[in-house]
Amino acid sequence: MTAGCVFQTVWNVVTDRPPAEGIRDYDLFYFDGSDLGWDAENDVIQAGEAAFRDLPATVEIRNEARVHLWYEDHFGVPCASHTSTEAAIDSFAATTCCLGIRLGNDDRWRVYAPHGLADVFNLVVRPNPVLAPRHVYESKTRRWREHWPELTVLPWPETGQQPPPSTPAGCQAQ
Repeated sequence: MTAGCVFQTVWNVVTDRPPAEGIRDYDLFYFDGSDLGWDAENDVIQAGEAAFRDLPATVEIRNEARVHLWYEDHFGVPCASHTSTEAAIDSFAATTCCLGIRLGNDDRWRVYAPHGLADVFNLVVRPNPVLAPRHVYESKTRRWREHWPELTVLPWPETGQQPPPSTPAGCQAQ
């Protein structure tokens, strides 16, 4: 599970809102490079729709091995093939969004947070100009501010500038 459903739940708890308020959907990523055809991904999506049909939420399931096939048409910039779900998370438009949770083979929950968790809990949104274009970041942050006006949204860096660091890359909580 990744993206808004994770960090926005934290924002809701920190700001004393109901846990699901403002969350549009719940993103489930998986990585299967053995079959990049739409039919294989659609079979997983259909199975998920059947499994989650009684939930009062929209669950979106995507194979991150296929992102490079549609990303440019959707966002206007090319995307190299991802090598894992973590590589896909690393390319989100804001470092605050770079967060994922999975159940490991040992039945323990694993948190992937390459930029740490301080910004998430401190309601800071920091740009991550690795892949997503500026307009994607700005569109998302406008929408988020409507629900969470307490957010501090840092501006997209001017050309040649890097955004201020959050925490060292590669930092993972387990």
